[in-house]
Amino acid sequence: MYKGTRITSIFALALLASALPGACGDGDGDGGSDGTGVTGEVCERKDGDASTEFLKRVGCAADFEALASVPIDASLPGARSVKVVLDQADENALYFQNSVLYQIHYDFVSSHLSGGELPFVPSLAEFNATEYFTPDRRFILGAVTHYEGPDVWALELSPYDTASADMITTLFRAAKAASFFGSKLAFHPTSEAVEVEAKKLPSDIPVITTGDLYAGIDYQPLSLGTAVGRLHFAKAADLDSEYLSHQDIAVLDEAPNDISVVQGIITEEFQTPLSHVNVLSQNRRTPNMGLRNAMSRPELLALKDKLVELTAGPSSWSVREVTEEEAEKFWEAHKPTPVTLPELDLTVTDLRDIEEVTPDPPEGEPLRDAIKKAVLAFGGKAAHYSILARIPDVPVQKAFAIPVYYYDLFMNQNGFYDQIDALLADAKFNTDTATRDEQLKALRDAMKTAPIDAEFQELLKAKIEAEYPGHKIRFRTSTNSEDLDGFPCAGCYDSHTGDPADWEDVLDAIRKTYASAWKLRTFDERTYYGIDHRTIGMALLAHYNFPDEEANGVAVTNNPFDTAGVQPAFYVNVQSGGDAEVVAPPAGVTNDAFLYFFNQPNQPLTYLTHSSLVPEGQTVLSTAQVHQLGVALDAIHERFSPAYGPASGNDGWYAMDVEFKFDDDASPNEPPTLYIKQARPYPGRGASSEAP
Repeated sequence: MYKGTRITSIFALALLASALPGACGDGDGDGGSDGTGVTGEVCERKDGDASTEFLKRVGCAADFEALASVPIDASLPGARSVKVVLDQADENALYFQNSVLYQIHYDFVSSHLSGGELPFVPSLAEFNATEYFTPDRRFILGAVTHYEGPDVWALELSPYDTASADMITTLFRAAKAASFFGSKLAFHPTSEAVEVEAKKLPSDIPVITTGDLYAGIDYQPLSLGTAVGRLHFAKAADLDSEYLSHQDIAVLDEAPNDISVVQGIITEEFQTPLSHVNVLSQNRRTPNMGLRNAMSRPELLALKDKLVELTAGPSSWSVREVTEEEAEKFWEAHKPTPVTLPELDLTVTDLRDIEEVTPDPPEGEPLRDAIKKAVLAFGGKAAHYSILARIPDVPVQKAFAIPVYYYDLFMNQNGFYDQIDALLADAKFNTDTATRDEQLKALRDAMKTAPIDAEFQELLKAKIEAEYPGHKIRFRTSTNSEDLDGFPCAGCYDSHTGDPADWEDVLDAIRKTYASAWKLRTFDERTYYGIDHRTIGMALLAHYNFPDEEANGVAVTNNPFDTAGVQPAFYVNVQSGGDAEVVAPPAGVTNDAFLYFFNQPNQPLTYLTHSSLVPEGQTVLSTAQVHQLGVALDAIHERFSPAYGPASGNDGWYAMDVEFKFDDDASPNEPPTLYIKQARPYPGRGASSEAP
């Protein structure tokens, strides 16, 4: 069995100054290390100490381990962190707190540094208002994090902390003098604001950037878990013609925009956590990881085309060969729970303005029920978009929805349901991927040339001419098997644009969009989840097309790297222009990826990566655009919370997955403005397995 070295990832960078749960304990610690921060470790904890609440010196690795957090999921990979407190009211006394027992600074100082000969610590609200923001604060607060991949010891502040360079210097020198790692200690700025102060630090304090840390990483855990499958090497560009089995573990050069059901994914190129591939992996509960040089690693090549067990852990990975019997036993035990789609509502026939698709529920009735009802006639995307359209401060394109009735009519009038029944009854179709691909393509080709009901055409033409003149129209899929809690099916279906000046172009766009319901990958995804293919239906969300947006992006309305809620933030991926796909950027292309601490004073930003498509030193979005996005994300998170968050009875982590654009088409002489394209429940931690 091969075990990957325990190592950090890009997620660890998102921990910033936060120390989160790990080992636990109580008791006091004090001792007699010389505190020089040089070689020669002398542990402070006494022999037999079961646990420690704090230390004033960290004399050896065992001391650090006794206080540090332990990564428990993909939000905590590799890095281990201990919070530090310097008490200026007590001659700059330094404390390394047990960051498991005391997850936030306040819990520690209010327990150990309040009263007696020391000043009393005020309420949490007053503490937060003073100890991170005022120049005359009592405490200087931070954390020491060990990034194991590059073997970096870093002192970090909370990204919103306004400590001056003098304060940082005082804390840094105290931590350096009181630790065995002092000679290796560097300062890591955790936000743009902290970077400004870091430039003022004395020359003897080394500063390490997020980019420096990222360069030392070779393992990126994205979706954690264990899988068993046949190790299949392939290039992402070849997946259109190279079939993958649902019993494969794919080793790829880069992340594709789309992939059929597989047991696990390893990509040589690192991925964005908000990519379609990772959203799919999260929903499938299958491992997904980035591993530099994966295609040429001897330990993987030795197992090529063999049955293996792959484990992607928070800080390490492993792979071992398994027997056919072990594989069969694993697959049987890990079959997904079948998803049953509720019966479609085929009584709705009007082309409905988007605001009216999902009405606000009567007082006392759940928003979730209103969404479920709307999905039956208008699909998941339109049902959620309808709610977006009525949220103040959330700008969306004017839109309308075409109900699923017209998809059903199209399929019935052209005999396509009968063709599908015949395919499903064909044993070779169900067992041979090449045959299934060929016959599904034949079905799609037939759908792309089939006639569309004349009365529907007249209804649609009148709607567009009266309310959407002079613009190309984007027809977006909105099915009862996508954008749903527990079954988002990211990237499963394709949307298309039609120009009403050429009516046949509009009809072609609709037919192509309908036909995408029968792509091989989409079909196999539904099969994997036990969905009855006869029960799917496709409505359409229609609005003006974005011809040439200035920026496109995706965001999560909660911090996916901190599900404990200690550092709430929005996580944003955004790219300049519309040519580079933000969820699956081309090899060598990077996005702006940042955490936006919107609800903290000064609303700090922490950039994890920068776009390679804008000049160095610039960002894709301006400060004003970031704030406009933050206002919208905050409103979206709040509005959908009754449906998917704590207010719905889900006491776990909750977030919405949001797609957005910045575009100046409406006002070419003005800066590009925000448009929210869609919002759906994020399928990561906190997402339910239930479909509406």
